[in-house]
Amino acid sequence: MSTVTTTPADDRVGTRSAASTVLARPEVGALIGAIAVAALFFAVAPAFRSVGNVGTILYGSSTIGIMAVVVALLMIGGEFDLSAGVAVTTSGLTAAHTAWYFGLNVWAGVGVALLMSLAIGAFNGWLLHKTGLPSFLVTLGTFFVLQGVNLAMTRVIAGGVSSNSLNDLDGFDSAKAVFASSLTLGPVEVKIPVIYWFLLTVVAAVLLLRSRYGNWIFAVGGDSAAARAVGVPVVVTKIALFMGVGFGAWLLGMHLLFEYNNLQSGQGVGNEFIYIIAAVIGGCLLTGGYGSIVGAAVGALIFGMTQLGITYAGWNPDWFKTFLGVMLISSVLVNMYVKRKAEGR
Repeated sequence: MSTVTTTPADDRVGTRSAASTVLARPEVGALIGAIAVAALFFAVAPAFRSVGNVGTILYGSSTIGIMAVVVALLMIGGEFDLSAGVAVTTSGLTAAHTAWYFGLNVWAGVGVALLMSLAIGAFNGWLLHKTGLPSFLVTLGTFFVLQGVNLAMTRVIAGGVSSNSLNDLDGFDSAKAVFASSLTLGPVEVKIPVIYWFLLTVVAAVLLLRSRYGNWIFAVGGDSAAARAVGVPVVVTKIALFMGVGFGAWLLGMHLLFEYNNLQSGQGVGNEFIYIIAAVIGGCLLTGGYGSIVGAAVGALIFGMTQLGITYAGWNPDWFKTFLGVMLISSVLVNMYVKRKAEGR
């Protein structure tokens, strides 16, 4: 009698089902949530069904999505930036005050604002490295500094709490065309921040998933000490991530400035939590090392649909923040479950 010996299959080389592959993606929860929110308001809000309102929904989403994408990159890298909301206002005010006070071409103010925004991000990353403090504390300090500077400098230069009008300065029309124009696609008006949001999402997603720098981001977010041990430039990577947030703040700040030709010095306070919520809804974990850029963009879309859907449905808007809190808690639980399932497989 012969004995047949069978070798157990190695599950590491087994073929995974399509469903398992999809469910292991960090953005899957956000996609399901977006479909559910869209279906809800499509059913209860007649105005939500209008094709003409698609542009309005996308625009509201883009003003969150631009920052949600760069904040998601930073969170995957294991850090927070609580100054992101007021940094948007700081960038816009820097451009406005520089151009108006010195009588310069508007583009000079735009350039100074870009340098200022990148410098703030670099400072946050550098201070984080030098002090070893959590990014929560470092950027909380930056939040208060920028909030005070925004108000104080605006009072000194403009004599009030809002920036001066720039429409009489050279370069205003061309800057407005770049940062605050729109185009019409049939019945839908698409404002340029929507285009910038899509482009930024694509670039950030490719950077994260198809480049060596993306591997560094996941590595420093998962375990900085281990990443440093294998040669990953941890300090440079994190400083670059904070500067990325600065770039997003500049881009959104320029849009708000040229869209309304005016910025209030108190704007932006509290928006940093909206950006973080959008990133978490999109699959980012608060512990770092895990997340999705596309998911963060979808999280911003959920925000835009909810914000306008509640209005279109005629519901009490006071419940909006409650809805965001429920979405945040639900997303954290879903993301943890998906991550555990992905690790188990």
